Amino acid sequence: MTTLFTKCCFEFIGTLILVLLGDGVCAGNSLVGTKGRNGGWIVITLGWGLAVMCGVFVAGPYSGAHLNPALTVALAVAGSFPWNAVWGYVVAQMLGGFMGAVLVYLFYKDHYDLTQDADVKLGTFCTMPAVSNRWRNLFCEVVGTWLLVLCVLAFSVKGNVAEVGLGSLGAFPVAMLIVAIGVSLGGTTGYAINPARDLSPRIAHAILPLKNKRDSGWCYSWVPVVGPLLGAIIAVVTYYLLYI
Repeated sequence: MTTLFTKCCFEFIGTLILVLLGDGVCAGNSLVGTKGRNGGWIVITLGWGLAVMCGVFVAGPYSGAHLNPALTVALAVAGSFPWNAVWGYVVAQMLGGFMGAVLVYLFYKDHYDLTQDADVKLGTFCTMPAVSNRWRNLFCEVVGTWLLVLCVLAFSVKGNVAEVGLGSLGAFPVAMLIVAIGVSLGGTTGYAINPARDLSPRIAHAILPLKNKRDSGWCYSWVPVVGPLLGAIIAVVTYYLLYI
């Protein structure tokens, strides 16, 4: 039997990979002097989908590849994951997200130094809304995460895998799910849909010695945390109304 510590280690490395590649595509698309600059929104959404796919491949066989505190809480609410393991998964995911963002900074350090636009730098770490409307922004994060978790629950057929999580979908379907959410629903808030993908890198942005750095958008930071948690819980209720 795989221990909780081992599962948490895989959640850490899986989330690290997710953020390293996900924030990495944002950095490569946005920072001055990179060969991938101005690749466009399709490149970013595809990059994030593949980032999640890689994290799922690594973590799925051992932890179920939640890679998202909102999903972990939702699965616990659904009775598919033990509550006493939630804290370990969430801590591992948040630490993994932080370290993934630090690695992106180290990887693109020269390009961060060349980039003068502080908003662009922040955007490579975490999300900010295209139009600042907190309640609309919250609604968008709720809906995006609701769709993510509802799909995970709907396709996580009993007996498919030993652990229930993103890994139960298989890496390729979940990658397409993330791309679909990004292309269709990501234009308003940048579709965080994951506190470990947003809050942890935001903390990294606040700590790292970036040149010409702006504030880390703390006035908005609650939205990509509260929204995904609410959306995940609503998805559980929806799932039970539809399928149970």
